[in-house]
Amino acid sequence: MGESKNVLYLSYDGMTDPLGQSQVIPYLSGLSKSGFSFTILSFEKKYRYKKNGSNIKTILDAAGIYWHPLIYTKSPPVLSTLYDYLRMIRTAINLHRKLNYKLVHCRSYIPALVGMALNRKYKLPFIFDMRGFWADERVDGGLWNLNNPVFKSIYLFFKKKELVFINRSAAIVSLTEAGKKDILAWKGVKIKADKISVIPCCVDTKLFDRDKIRPDEVQRMRQMINVDPEALVIGYLGSIGTWYLLDEMLQFFSLLKRSIPATKFLMVTHDDAGYITEKARLHQVGTDDLIIISAERQEVPLMISLFSYGLFFIKSSYSKTASSPTKQGELMAMGVPAICNDGIGDSSSVVERYRSGLVVNLPNFDSCIQQLVSGIRFNEKDIRKGALDYFSLDKGVNEYREIYVRITNSFPDDIY
Repeated sequence: MGESKNVLYLSYDGMTDPLGQSQVIPYLSGLSKSGFSFTILSFEKKYRYKKNGSNIKTILDAAGIYWHPLIYTKSPPVLSTLYDYLRMIRTAINLHRKLNYKLVHCRSYIPALVGMALNRKYKLPFIFDMRGFWADERVDGGLWNLNNPVFKSIYLFFKKKELVFINRSAAIVSLTEAGKKDILAWKGVKIKADKISVIPCCVDTKLFDRDKIRPDEVQRMRQMINVDPEALVIGYLGSIGTWYLLDEMLQFFSLLKRSIPATKFLMVTHDDAGYITEKARLHQVGTDDLIIISAERQEVPLMISLFSYGLFFIKSSYSKTASSPTKQGELMAMGVPAICNDGIGDSSSVVERYRSGLVVNLPNFDSCIQQLVSGIRFNEKDIRKGALDYFSLDKGVNEYREIYVRITNSFPDDIY
């Protein structure tokens, strides 16, 4: 590709966050091998940065990626985000003056504000990597109450900017086909469909590979958490957060256990075990049946290998049209069928296309439970093939590479 082209990657998520480690670093490490030189400007949670910052820096240094972390400001609401935005734009300008970037990659909406400012000031092209309908997610998730005039003003501000990002950016990345279809129907959108690339939350299929896990490791872990090899294990992976329906998942498990007594619920999460246990008690799920364990990223494939099924129910809303659950690809890469609800991005269509699990029409669990009781079977190897076809990190890196090459080749060097 010739001379290396400097790219500024802006993220309000941290590289020490699980999403940074699964959905940013692997992509950029792959793209770095194609002649692009990256600077990551990210906002790190203080406790995570203190715990894992040096490890992440080692990984990024090995990939030839320059990392400029800033500490995330948590409070007060709104003002803290404005403060971080000002820090991001000031730092981005200083970095550009030193390193002369050719492209700005903006992960979500706050970074896109900065990318647009750099575009106006320096004519730098920017990618609007949406990661979902962020402003609508804040409303649907109950974080922005539109009855509050402050939050309503912020929401309207970002919805107006959203159209500007879409029309002014050099390229757009949507996580889902459903999201792309919706965007093209919005009033005020003046772009062609080929400006939007659909790249789901991909998975490192080299890390998430059952063949790389030794049987003795699985046996040791089963013994450690006291799970019989014959047990049906319903697994949940990741944080609960705003969107995941913990009550409904516990209710589903409780009903399933009545029909299949030898069933365990294994939750792999860093969330508060006491909170989850209390919720479980309300659904008659005893501590003998619920196992809560935390795991670092490199340990997650081993934990998934214990799952008979991976379970995730997500609050259905308009904004979830554009969501791609990271855990779906990780489960499929391990050959584990998923049990999920409908109405979440492309999740249902992926399950149906690759026969990689069961879709539940909440709040009706009956059909799904009946199929599990009847002993429905799924082909582990076929599910993994589906992950390689749809969620492969290599495929995602190639699609980003095509976007980068198209943009950097279409903007002559003398505009910078």
